[in-house]
Amino acid sequence: MIFSSSLLENAVAEFAKLPGIGKKTALRLVLHLIKQEAHSVIQFSEAISKLREEIKFCSRCHNISDTELCNICTNHSRKQGLLCVVENIRDVIAIESTQQFNGVYHVLGGIISPLDGVGPEQLTIDSLIHRVANEGITEIIFALNANIQGDTTIYYISKKLKGLPVKITTIARGIAFGGELEYADEMTLAKSISNRIPVENYIVSGN
Repeated sequence: MIFSSSLLENAVAEFAKLPGIGKKTALRLVLHLIKQEAHSVIQFSEAISKLREEIKFCSRCHNISDTELCNICTNHSRKQGLLCVVENIRDVIAIESTQQFNGVYHVLGGIISPLDGVGPEQLTIDSLIHRVANEGITEIIFALNANIQGDTTIYYISKKLKGLPVKITTIARGIAFGGELEYADEMTLAKSISNRIPVENYIVSGN
């Protein structure tokens, strides 16, 4: 791809660094911005810059937040004893979009995957165990992707929680094995949460 302007080339190169964005898509995005009013482009760039500089992660659940605690954790109308464990922030957004869950969350920041060099120590498992032991959590719902890595993570954390007075469930298999939560439709995801099953039954079944 040959450019007549180094400014254009540099902008395209930066957009192309985004996941799922190739050079041609990056070029279309940059040319679109060039056509916009200057104040619109400045507003766009300032929003991205402010996001990077000021964004926080909730000290309790590790979700994205504007403050020390996110607005889900500080919402006392939600069931604070019902805890949904997810892999990443996209999964929180997916579940919230169903409007079927009124508890709180814990974002692991990934799942156990030795082949990818991700072990328990890279995840927020210790803070999860601490929350269960100290915050009066009565039920944990594992809402992890339906694959081997997700199942391994559920099994590992369940072992760590052994002896604590908490009910452990997982979302029903309305989510196909090998599927990812962020790509599930809202109805399927809502039904999976509503029809959750005890983890011991899930593990014994061999799924």
